[in-house]
Amino acid sequence: MTTPDDLIARLGRWSAGHGPLYVLLATRIRQLIDDGALPPDTPLPPDRTLAARLAVGRTTVVAAYDLLAQDGKIIRRQGSGTRVAPAVLRSDPSRPVDGANPLFMHLLEPLDNVLQLTCAAPKVVPPEVKDAYMRALDISYVGDIGYRPVGHPLLREAIAARYTRRGVPTSPAEILVTTGGQQALALLAKLLVGPGDRVVVEAPTYPGALEVFRESSAVFRPVDPGDVDAVVRRMREDSPAAVYLIPTHQNPTGSVLSSLARRRIAEAALMYGTKVIEDEVMAEIGFDHAPPPPPIAAYAPVLTVGSLSKVIWGGLRVGWIRGPEALIMQLGRIKAIHDLGSNVPAQLAAAYLVANLDALRAVRIAALRASHDRLCAGLAAHLPSWRFTQALGGQTLWVELPHGDATSFAQRALRHDVALLPGVSLDVSGESKRHLRIPYLEPPDVIAEAVLRIASAWRDYVPSTATSLTSLVV
Repeated sequence: MTTPDDLIARLGRWSAGHGPLYVLLATRIRQLIDDGALPPDTPLPPDRTLAARLAVGRTTVVAAYDLLAQDGKIIRRQGSGTRVAPAVLRSDPSRPVDGANPLFMHLLEPLDNVLQLTCAAPKVVPPEVKDAYMRALDISYVGDIGYRPVGHPLLREAIAARYTRRGVPTSPAEILVTTGGQQALALLAKLLVGPGDRVVVEAPTYPGALEVFRESSAVFRPVDPGDVDAVVRRMREDSPAAVYLIPTHQNPTGSVLSSLARRRIAEAALMYGTKVIEDEVMAEIGFDHAPPPPPIAAYAPVLTVGSLSKVIWGGLRVGWIRGPEALIMQLGRIKAIHDLGSNVPAQLAAAYLVANLDALRAVRIAALRASHDRLCAGLAAHLPSWRFTQALGGQTLWVELPHGDATSFAQRALRHDVALLPGVSLDVSGESKRHLRIPYLEPPDVIAEAVLRIASAWRDYVPSTATSLTSLVV
């Protein structure tokens, strides 16, 4: 058994933070389990003993243990005590069973000869990127230290001007430049969310956002994409620290909120004092020629996240946050602590690209549309029992399997040299077990080959008896 002294030494300054003590304690024990410091089947001290050694009430330890048990991190049995759960039994529905999001696993540990359909980011670098960097290198840096935590003025001005042209008057002081949209979300989570705070998210949603909120030990309150009634109800009843939404070409479903729905969300945010994070990374990737509805920021001072990763290239690593000037300065102070400011040449190149974004996005959209159509045609021809709705924009299809579960099928697909992202990686409600997110960023011929590999994997796929029974019940 892990003695109380052993565990207390490993816990360290577990109570140093904001939020209920039981959440802080559960968060630290969860970290020890995930890091391997508390291996599977390790016995944990009884709640009374641990409470006495930590000088907290027994209810604090009981509540922490209950939270970990709900997450599948520990097992509690009367008469047998409390143990760290075996790895195969950890069943947090909001993440894969091994506790690692496959989206990041495939980025960190890419496999040879495997078609990667997990990360939805373009591979082709537009030639304009090189031209933009050449222009950036022509700008004099004499007398410039290069540390600009809130961003280079030229890029802040270019981004603000684009929002203003879209009907959302914006000043450069309302823009914070970040190292990609992912850092923008991480900074917002750091500023807005503490341990135990409630965060409303769509289920499913972008998995990178879920991970940054988990880092802040948030408690998720899921809503269906497009269910504005549920969003407003959560604002009213749960008093969340933040609401995270993707209103345009939602990732992964591709849905688009109407202007009326956006206005209603904005009015509710003002009424209940709720911080709304509006993810607009996909907003300008629409297949029709009509502009998308105005952002929620057109109706209320919400926090809007943008990025060049999807329209141009992820390797550029340029994103931003648009929001009230006071919050932008707070975020800038946090960013200064982390990196002193993003890469200046990349920002200067991005300023040129933003000013010419319409032409660049037209080329990107044409390529995406061709690959989207090839993916839809291939699935219809080779996997006719799979269900999906053609996208209006964005970069992914949300596909439902007729039986089985997507996590086990993704393992089978890997043996056929194609990597897929199962729906549980994107859904904190646990309701997307039979779904896959399939991006259409590869050229049409590569998409066609991917579909053939997926179809071959499906022919070989035999779900377990338990999975089959579950799929019949659901």
